[in-house]
Amino acid sequence: MLKKMNDTYSPTADEPFMNERQREYFRSRLVVWRDDIIAESRETLEALQSENENHADLADRASSETGRSIELRARDRQRKLTAKIDAALRRIDEGTYGYCEETGEPISLRRLDARPIATLSIEAQERHERRERIYRDD
Repeated sequence: MLKKMNDTYSPTADEPFMNERQREYFRSRLVVWRDDIIAESRETLEALQSENENHADLADRASSETGRSIELRARDRQRKLTAKIDAALRRIDEGTYGYCEETGEPISLRRLDARPIATLSIEAQERHERRERIYRDD
């Protein structure tokens, strides 16, 4: 199913942008990333279900509940990340993956390699963050 190409292949600017090989490279990275997140989520759920302990000490119970709360928040962030990964996989299928949603220009391969779910180029992301800071500081 998943090709071993990721072990040896790395996209370069010397080849056509988002050619079939690059699309398969990023698809493979995204699928592996999503599968890892899902496996971690299963492990967490199993651990939370088996951790149905009765704590005699109120401090122990509070500590356990705090740990559970932190773990559930982390899983919620991962659920949102999984949705972003799925959206990136859809963009690969649609042929829009790797292009900035704001400008339509290609997102750099280095950025995509570092953040395969990126939807904005570095420049567009920086503009977006500046606008957020301006509105947040008002």
